[in-house]
Amino acid sequence: MKRLHTNRRTFLKQSSKGAIGLTILPWSMKGVAPSDTLRVAHIGVGQMGNNHIDWFANLPEVKIVALCDVDESHLASSITNLATIQPDWKVDTYEDFRHVLDRKDIDAITCATPDHWHATIGTLAFQAGKDVYGEKPLSYDVREGQKMLAAQKKYNNIFQLGTQIHAGDNYHRVAEIIQSGILGDIHTVRLWKTGGSPELKMTKGQSVPSTLNWDMWQGPAPERDYCEERCHFNYRYFLDYSGGNFADFWCHIADLVYMSLQPKGLRSISARGEEAKGFSDTPGWIDIDYEFDNLNIHWTTEPPNVPGAKERSIGAYFEGEKGTLISDYYKHEIIINGETVTELPEVPITIPRSPGHQQNFVDSVKSRIQTESNLEYAREMTLPMHLGLISWRLGKKLKWNPEKEKFIRNRKANKLLSRKARKEWRLI
Repeated sequence: MKRLHTNRRTFLKQSSKGAIGLTILPWSMKGVAPSDTLRVAHIGVGQMGNNHIDWFANLPEVKIVALCDVDESHLASSITNLATIQPDWKVDTYEDFRHVLDRKDIDAITCATPDHWHATIGTLAFQAGKDVYGEKPLSYDVREGQKMLAAQKKYNNIFQLGTQIHAGDNYHRVAEIIQSGILGDIHTVRLWKTGGSPELKMTKGQSVPSTLNWDMWQGPAPERDYCEERCHFNYRYFLDYSGGNFADFWCHIADLVYMSLQPKGLRSISARGEEAKGFSDTPGWIDIDYEFDNLNIHWTTEPPNVPGAKERSIGAYFEGEKGTLISDYYKHEIIINGETVTELPEVPITIPRSPGHQQNFVDSVKSRIQTESNLEYAREMTLPMHLGLISWRLGKKLKWNPEKEKFIRNRKANKLLSRKARKEWRLI
C-alpha cells in the first residue's frame, strides 16, 4: 500500500513554496448518494483518534482516505492500525489539518484533538463543506460554541458529538421513563463523577521531541514551554486546554439529563472546589449547583447521599414527585411506590433506537437529517459545563441571562466566556 507521509521537513518545504496559503473555500455538499462510499479523514489520531479509526473503518460504506496529526509517532502507529482493517486502500497523512480541509474529495472528518482545537477545526471544516464527527467537549469556551453553531447553520452541515454512550439502549430507556411522567415532575437531578485532576509534577529542561510540532499542538492556546506533562493525554488537566476531569465527563452524564428533560432557563451557577495539587491548575474536586426554571441540577465529585449512588463512579439521580430513578452508563433502578425495580413494563417504547453512534452519523450524512447528538443539542448541553468552570475560577455564585447568554452584572465572568487566540492561530 502506497502512503504519502508529510513530515515536518517536507511540510516546511511546502510552506516555503506557498502551499501554506491553504484556501479553505466555502461550498455546499448536497449529500452522498446512498450507494456511494463516504470518504472520511481523521484529524487527531492519538488514543481516541484510533478509536475513531476502528469504528469508522469497520463500517462497510466508509473508506478512510487521510490521517492527520501534529505528532509523527501518532501517525505511524495509526497507519499500522488502519492497515489491519483496510489493507488494500491508500491513505494520505498530514501534519496540518488545513490540507485535509482543502481536499474536495473528502466528505467528512472526525476530530479527536485536544479540546482547545475542537471548535476551530469544526468551524473551518463546516466552511470547507465537510460534515463533522467531533469529540466532546464541543468547544473550549462559550463563544467558540456560538461560532461553531452559526457556521453549521450557514453551510448546512451534519454534526455528531462524540458522546458514544448516547446511542445505548439504557439512555433511551431512561429518557422514555422520565418523559412518561410516571415519576411525576422531576424537580432535582444529582450528577457525579468520582476523581479529579491528578497531582502532576513538571520535569524541567525538556526539549520538544523531533516528532512533534509543539507550536501547532498549542495552536490557539497561550504559548508555553514544552514539557511532557502538559502534552497529549494530560492536556485535560490544564486550563489552557481543557477543564479537568469535570470537563471530560460532564457531557457523558449530563447528556442523560438533556436527553430526558431538555432543561431550560438557566438562572444561576454556584461552584466550589479546590485546585489540583502539583502542576495542574484544573479542579482537584468541584461541586456545582445549577438553578434552572423548575429544575435544580447538582454536580458533585463524590457520589451524593442517595440510594445506590455509592456503588457508581458516575451517575445521575432523578428526584420526582412520585419516585426516583438512578442511572449510570449501562443500567438504571427506579424507586416507586416503596419498591425498587429495574423496569416499568407499563411505560411503552416511544423513542427510536440508535443504529449505533457512528452509523447514525453516516446515515445522517447521506440523508441530510441531523444526528441524535447534533450540534444545537450538544452546544446547549455543553454550556453549563463552561459556566460551572467560570464560577469555580472566580469563586462566586453567578447569575445568568439565558436569552442573551451573558452573566448579569459581572464583567470578569463575561470576559471568561471567550479567549483571544494567539495571533498566528486566530483562524475563526
